[in-house]
Amino acid sequence: MIMKQLNRQTANITRNYPVKVLQFGEGNFLRGFVDWIIDILNEKTDFNGSVKIIQPIERGIVHLLNQQDGLYHVLLNGIQGGKETQETRLITSVSGALNPYDNYSAYLQLAENPDLEFIISNTTEAGICFEEADTSMDTIPSSFPGKLTALLYHRFSHFSGAPDKGLNIIPCELIEKNGAKLKETILQFAAHWNLPQEFTNWINESNIFCNTLVDRIVPGFPKDDIKQIQQELGFEDNLVVKAEPFHLWVIEAPESVKAAFPTEKAGLQVKFATDLTPYRSRKVRILNGAHTALVPVAYLHGLRTVREAVEDAYTGPFIREAIFEEIIPTLDLSKEELEQFANDVIERFQNPFIHHELISIALNSVSKYKVRVLPSVLEYQHRKGQLPERLLTSLAALILFYRGEWQGEKIPLNDTAEVLAFFEQAWKGNDAAAAVDATLANTDFWDRDLTQVEGLASMVKEKIGQLQRTEQEKEKIA
Repeated sequence: MIMKQLNRQTANITRNYPVKVLQFGEGNFLRGFVDWIIDILNEKTDFNGSVKIIQPIERGIVHLLNQQDGLYHVLLNGIQGGKETQETRLITSVSGALNPYDNYSAYLQLAENPDLEFIISNTTEAGICFEEADTSMDTIPSSFPGKLTALLYHRFSHFSGAPDKGLNIIPCELIEKNGAKLKETILQFAAHWNLPQEFTNWINESNIFCNTLVDRIVPGFPKDDIKQIQQELGFEDNLVVKAEPFHLWVIEAPESVKAAFPTEKAGLQVKFATDLTPYRSRKVRILNGAHTALVPVAYLHGLRTVREAVEDAYTGPFIREAIFEEIIPTLDLSKEELEQFANDVIERFQNPFIHHELISIALNSVSKYKVRVLPSVLEYQHRKGQLPERLLTSLAALILFYRGEWQGEKIPLNDTAEVLAFFEQAWKGNDAAAAVDATLANTDFWDRDLTQVEGLASMVKEKIGQLQRTEQEKEKIA
C-alpha cells in the first residue's frame, strides 16, 4: 500500500478557522491534550478557532508541522469502564507553526490579530523564569516569559491599550500557581525593560492569568510501531501522538474564560474552579501518592510494572485499600468525586498499552513520599486518631528498598548522592530498628522529626519486621 503524504489537500480538509489561540510549545503533551481538546471544541461547539503554534526554543519541529499543514493523528489507548478502548482522531485544530528565531517580526505581528483570545503554554517546569540577560525586546528574548512580554507589548501598542484586546493566558507548566508565576515574571520584564506604566496597568487590568492543573499520560511518538500505524492510517504521518483516554484540565478562572472556552458543552473533562487547591491535593495524594506508595511494596514483592502490581492478588488489594480507606478520607472534595477519580486512577494503572516500570517511578522516592504520601499519613492521624497501616507499610518497604538489596539481588537505586550515602550508613549494621529510627529522625528528609509522631516509629518497625519475615520465608522455599 502506497501511503499518502499528510496535508490538508490529501486529507480533504477544507475548513479554516480564525486563529484564536497562540500556543507556546509543540511537544507531544500539548498536541495530545490541548490541541485534541480544541479539535473536539470545534466539532461540538461554536468555538470555531484554530491554534498557531510557537516554537519556544531555537530547535524544534515546526518545520514538520508546517509540512503536514498542522495535521497529525492522536491515538488514544487504554481502559475505560473496565474495557480496553482504542480511538484515532485526526487533529485539524492547528493552522500552522512559527519559529520566532527564524522571523522575529512575523512572530510579533501575530499580536495584531483581532481574533486572538488565548495564550497557552507548556515550556517545561523551568520555562517560566526571569532571565536578566534578556536586556531588551529589540532582539528575540531567550526566555519564554520574555518572548511573551514582547508579544503582549506589541499587542498593547498596536491596539492603543484597548481593554478588550487583553488575553486569557493559560499556562500548563507543572508548577504550582503557574498563572500567577507567569504574570509575576512578565511584570519583572516590564520593569527590567522600563516599559510604560500604562502597559503594566493593561497587563493587570485587561489580561487574565489562570492557574491550572493538567493530567493526561502522553507517551508520545510511537517509534517502535510507527510503520504499522502509518499503514493503518493510510498517511505518512510523522507526528503521531499516543495518549491515554483519561484527561483532566482544571482551570482557575472567572466566568468570562469559561464562557469563551465552552468545554462543558463538548462533554470534556475540563473543570473551571475558583480554587484548584482541592483538585491539586486530589491528584498529588491519590494519583501520585498511590504510585509512590505502591512502588516499594510491589518491587519487594517481586513485581516490576505498575500494571502487574495493580492486578496482583496481594499488591492490588493493598493499593486499592490504601487509596479508598486511607487517602480519600483525608481529602475535602465530595466522596463521589474522589471515588470516581480513584477508580479512573486504577484503570489508568491497568492500561495495557503503557509499560510503566516501577523502578522508573522509584526515582527520588524519599522526596516523593514526603510530598505525596506523608501529608495523607499525618492528616489521617489528625482526623481518625490513629495511623494508616498501609501507608506506613509503604514507608517500611521504602526503608528496606533503600537498603539496596533484596533476596540476594541488588536494587538499582536512583536518588541524590546525599540520600544514598545516608541509607548506606543507616543500614551499615544491618539493624532494621536502627535504620527506621535514623530515617524517621532525619529532618532533611521530612522537615520534621517523625519519631515524635506518637506510635509512628513502632508501627513502621512492626511492618518492616513483617516484610523481613516474608523475605526469609521466600528464601527458605527457594
